[in-house]
Amino acid sequence: MDNIYLFMLVALAVLAVLDIVVGVSNDAINFLNSAIGSKVISLRTIMIVASLGIFIGAIFSSGMMEVARKGIFNPGEFYFDEIMIIFMAVILTDILLLDFFNTLGLPTSTTVSIVFNLLGASVVMSIFKIISSDSQTLADIGTYINTDKALTIISGILLSVVISFSVGALVQWVSRIIFTFQFEKKIKNFGALFGGIALTSITYFIFIKGLKGTPFYSDLSGLLKNNEFLIVAISFVVLTLFSFFFQKVSSKSILIVIILIGTFGLALAFAGNDLVNFIGVSMAAYHSYEAWSVSGIDPTLFSMESLDKKVPAEPVLLFLAGGIMVVTLWFSKKAKNVAETEIGLSRQYDTHEKFNPNFFSRSIVNIFFKTSSGLGSLLPNNISQKIEKSFERNNTFLINKDKSIDAPAFDMIRASVNLMVAGILISIATAMKLPLSTTYVTFMVAMGTSLADRAWGRESAVYRVAGVVNVIGGWFLTAFGAFVASGIVVFLIRWDKETMVPVLLLLTLVLLARNFLKYKNKKIQLNHKELKKSESITVQGIISESADNIVNVISRTSKIYSNFLNGLSTQDSDLLKKSKKGVAKLGGEIEELRDNIFFLIKSLDETSVRGSNFYIIILAYLTDIAQSLDFISKKSYKHVNNQHKKLKFKQFKDLKVIDDRLNLLYKEIIDIFNTRKFERVSLILAQKEEIIILLNEKINTQIERTRLEESSPKNTTLYFNILLETKDLVNSIMNLMDEYFRSYKK
Repeated sequence: MDNIYLFMLVALAVLAVLDIVVGVSNDAINFLNSAIGSKVISLRTIMIVASLGIFIGAIFSSGMMEVARKGIFNPGEFYFDEIMIIFMAVILTDILLLDFFNTLGLPTSTTVSIVFNLLGASVVMSIFKIISSDSQTLADIGTYINTDKALTIISGILLSVVISFSVGALVQWVSRIIFTFQFEKKIKNFGALFGGIALTSITYFIFIKGLKGTPFYSDLSGLLKNNEFLIVAISFVVLTLFSFFFQKVSSKSILIVIILIGTFGLALAFAGNDLVNFIGVSMAAYHSYEAWSVSGIDPTLFSMESLDKKVPAEPVLLFLAGGIMVVTLWFSKKAKNVAETEIGLSRQYDTHEKFNPNFFSRSIVNIFFKTSSGLGSLLPNNISQKIEKSFERNNTFLINKDKSIDAPAFDMIRASVNLMVAGILISIATAMKLPLSTTYVTFMVAMGTSLADRAWGRESAVYRVAGVVNVIGGWFLTAFGAFVASGIVVFLIRWDKETMVPVLLLLTLVLLARNFLKYKNKKIQLNHKELKKSESITVQGIISESADNIVNVISRTSKIYSNFLNGLSTQDSDLLKKSKKGVAKLGGEIEELRDNIFFLIKSLDETSVRGSNFYIIILAYLTDIAQSLDFISKKSYKHVNNQHKKLKFKQFKDLKVIDDRLNLLYKEIIDIFNTRKFERVSLILAQKEEIIILLNEKINTQIERTRLEESSPKNTTLYFNILLETKDLVNSIMNLMDEYFRSYKK
């Protein structure tokens, strides 16, 4: 390739666009979730306000790309070809890492990602330089690397987790005691004061954090630094008066204004300060290429001391970057996926939990409840009763898991506290030069307010805490993964630039496309016809709604049973594994139906108690069906996966006879329930004896084979297990049909 560096520069420009897309998809939760979770403002309005904040923040960004240029490494110690390799490795790994977290739906820090990508890439390149030197050792790596930066970021994670969570929990607890869950009345009396405090903190945050480094800030910095207390005091008075008159004139809650301004402020700060994470590397590469191309010096000998200079980004570039960020915000499906994680973890009531409990979550919850119980006993009864009264919620919170998705995740009080506390903490940290991450602060504040609001009760605590542990673990994984991956890519590119750069670019695009298609297919699969939760309040309504579930279960049973037989006959462990996953999913859906029993019984009218009894019995038989399939699929998979001998031809022949007979039964059941001709269920029940006799015949035949013919013990055991569990499966189906027939006739 004639000019590999020009090719790398063009590739870096294209990759910068992709980096913006994946970065915004992850960081959007920082400023969207409080407004989206409260649902007090339309999504369209929220997006418009956030878009305005992003665009203004991007356009008026300082563009001082110091992190990418010299924040991690000393550019004067590297040559042009080395710098280009570092930048290429950084942006490739940054894109893939952020897209990975987006696909998982986990929030991470774009700052941590870019910093540790730069650190890993520059460390590996420094090692190569040290190895090629006769006078240097690994102890001289400090000559090339700014190691203090990595320690600063790591300490930032710890500080963010502890401080943000604690302060968020405390402020929310006090706010809830003051306003309670029936805050509408009290907000009229205390709303002006609360609005003054919240809006002052958010406004201060916009100036200190959001506009820092912009052309405007340099003109105002002297005024702000010398008169901070006076400015805050005047702002508080003015905004308190504004809050008072706003509520009087408009008859609307000042909380709406707080949420809108807070969303705007966080979006502004995000674009103004984090833009460097997306385009900083590509801009630094452009300036490097620009300096080298006019020098006439060999790329392996041209020192990159020019990167020490501060060079602002071009206004046109900032305009384009802001536009891409706004478009991504509106159209990114993965951004919504990441947002759902935080909203789900902070939801006020029971919902479909995304995370499974683990040892850490159980231990933390156990310690917390014991500590909470001990502290509660120290308070006088009258104080305890008053506190408990503040946390009393109305019955609107008692809704099933499906309906909870459409309901507000939390109220305006918590949304306002989230935005206010996040703004205050980030402002204070910026003024004190503490390494608090915006992503970490906003997330942990939301988790702290959730805890204080008792969103993490005994019903959900282990799941929610497990989610938080997973997210925090992901933050450290980001740092480690970025460091290692970028180092590996540097090694590969340095080995052969002309070959590896195109290969790695193609691999990156392939992986992005694969993740996109996999994510899209996953969403499609999640939208397939699943088991429905009953919402009827009458017996006949429940019977009719349950019919669709019967059709669903029987159809999937037929497919799963046939698949595992095919997998056994062909020794296809992948097909058996797929069947096993299908059974697990079916079992999970049935378990969700069982979880909904409480809400069903609550919704039934007094004359329909029999409906709940019918529903419970039906679910019990569906559970039995799933358990039989689970047993068969696990035993079959284990048999093939352990490389045991195949079943004999006669055994497969007998199983095929059984499968064909069951499929006839399944088709008839499906037809009856689809057409709602429940009187024909008696025809199904009449076939029970015939099918049981068939199964008993096959069992007796195998007994004779075992006695008279040489056979494998493993095969015999598996075959008997299948026959006996199939018998249980048939009994469960027939019991289900019998219950349905008897309930329908009543």
